Amino acid sequence: MRLLRLASLALDRLEEILIAVFMAAATLIIFAAVAYRHGAAVPWIWALTRDIDMTWAQELCIYLFIWMAKFGAAYGVRTGIHVGVDLVVNHVGPRPRRALVLFGLLAGAFFTAVVASLGGWFVAEVHRTGQVSPDLEMPMWIVYLAIPLGSGLMCLRFLQVAWTFGRTGVLPRHEAGRAAGALTAPGTAAAAGPGAPG
Repeated sequence: MRLLRLASLALDRLEEILIAVFMAAATLIIFAAVAYRHGAAVPWIWALTRDIDMTWAQELCIYLFIWMAKFGAAYGVRTGIHVGVDLVVNHVGPRPRRALVLFGLLAGAFFTAVVASLGGWFVAEVHRTGQVSPDLEMPMWIVYLAIPLGSGLMCLRFLQVAWTFGRTGVLPRHEAGRAAGALTAPGTAAAAGPGAPG
């Protein structure tokens, strides 16, 4: 059991690192591409960037955002930050609520398992055809691998949340951070508490 917990913690950390790396890389590449495009107006920037070929930047950023979104969706399930429609769930008794929540989690796991399976089949087909991307000329199966990996991880997260909810009745809940005074006018901070307008 301890080994399983350590593996889960390692997977959690890997998920967070991958999301951060994909986001940081996309941001840096977009910054470099913008500097390259507008570098002709600034002589010293143009001197540094004129020999660099940046035609691949937009394509790579799109792929990085796809990977980030797929792993971010799994992170969202794990941490409870996905938007959900819980009007009915919150207006029924404890037993029907428990059944509805478990049904929703298991339906999410089933759906993402189907997407992961079909995505794996699609990746194998693209690998067989040898398709490459237009600018980077990288194998497209690598790009499409985000679908089975991200959906498979999302399925695992649905199952983890369902297991924890089944045992404890607790769902992950993400509380939005608050900056002191950010949503209130000066002098009204004391009046604005939970549930207060603003």
